Amino acid sequence: MDQLRLAALDAEDLGVLSAHVQDAVVLTGECVFSPREKRFVVTMNRFVWEIAKPRRRFFGGKPQDERRRSVLHFDRVLAARRTGLASGDPTEVLSLLAIRWNPADEPSGAIDLVFAGGAAIRLDVECIEAQLADLGARWSTASRPDHRV
Repeated sequence: MDQLRLAALDAEDLGVLSAHVQDAVVLTGECVFSPREKRFVVTMNRFVWEIAKPRRRFFGGKPQDERRRSVLHFDRVLAARRTGLASGDPTEVLSLLAIRWNPADEPSGAIDLVFAGGAAIRLDVECIEAQLADLGARWSTASRPDHRV
């Protein structure tokens, strides 16, 4: 039972989700808004930060980090807008940096998915209602995100 399953119903919960999806790799074609269902779904390769510290090692002394296929979905979404993304290219690769909450007339507001390079997706929502779930086994990766300036 090492698969992650988290829910967010307030700004604090959303911050926890944001920490777990930081540095996830996403294709723009895997960001899908379904207006009829009021749902926005993002399928991603999530960096498994919760096991990355301290840095684990495998044979030969090389660092071993992991990624996992995950899905993040937001319910009660009224609209979705994107900025800084290539128009119509479903293969554009994005690196998710953070999820931010922008309250309006609470409980409504906007959720921003902030990506490297200035790209973003803004979701206008009735309220915060989100879930993150891992879909399968982890796999090793040789590259670890680095945020040193």
